[in-house]
Amino acid sequence: MKPSFHLTHDLAFAAFLAGGALGLLTSSSALAGDPPATIDVTGTVRDFRERTEDGGHPDFEQRPMHGFARYVDNIASDIGAEDRPVFVGGGYKIAENWRDVEHRPICRLLYDPELGDIEGTLAQQDNGGITSSESFALWYTDELGVNLAKPLTITLALQPDGRYVFDDRLDPVYAERGGFFPIDDDLFGNSPKSDHNFHFTYELHLECEYDSTGKQFFMFIGDDDVWVFVNGKLVIDLGGVHAALDQYIDMDRLGLKDGETYRIDFFFAERFRPQSNFRIETNIPVRTAGLPSTTAAFD
Repeated sequence: MKPSFHLTHDLAFAAFLAGGALGLLTSSSALAGDPPATIDVTGTVRDFRERTEDGGHPDFEQRPMHGFARYVDNIASDIGAEDRPVFVGGGYKIAENWRDVEHRPICRLLYDPELGDIEGTLAQQDNGGITSSESFALWYTDELGVNLAKPLTITLALQPDGRYVFDDRLDPVYAERGGFFPIDDDLFGNSPKSDHNFHFTYELHLECEYDSTGKQFFMFIGDDDVWVFVNGKLVIDLGGVHAALDQYIDMDRLGLKDGETYRIDFFFAERFRPQSNFRIETNIPVRTAGLPSTTAAFD
């Protein structure tokens, strides 16, 4: 089973704060007046049967060949058609994370020694428990008999230091459920011999204005797979089946133009028992850019 979330989450959050994040939390929305107390963003959740069930998907409840860990480079660095990630395979298990000068984990594609980044190391080659490009293509696409889909809204709450946070441990609905379980007793129903529905994906398409003075950032802590694209480029690469892990993106690294509007495309997968953890932190006043089309058969 996946390692315990709570210690990993607390250590990651402590490291984030120790790295000076509180000095980066000036939200650009505050320049125009009081920022909203909450931001609702809406995406699409898709439910899958685990691989051991009739009609199950081979990637769900699938342990990677080299064990529970973070895997990288299995997803193309550019977002694909219809604004969805593309599986390319040939990736690797991570031995040591790439980190910025504040020791926050970052996507290795953004590693820049001139910024003081700390180089990580790769271990064994491994697809991170993804069977094929064909199996992965179904994660974020409606397919009759394979998945069921519905809209899902989460609420990011403004913190005193300017961060917007959604955390399943703080949100009253999910705290009562004991984790990020948005479709318990829904769609295909709970996983076999379980009180929870463990096997699903969630995609969010957001947009925001880049503020070059706002020290804007986006961070995720959780499990399992997460990929985030900004302006169509991969900036968070947390593939694989694992306990809660974190990755951080400083928007100033991305060569964006001040005042321009950019997309943030977010893709999550919960693939393995016994936990589901999900935390987004950002000081960017994001908004929903649009929902993927979902056919009536899945509503």
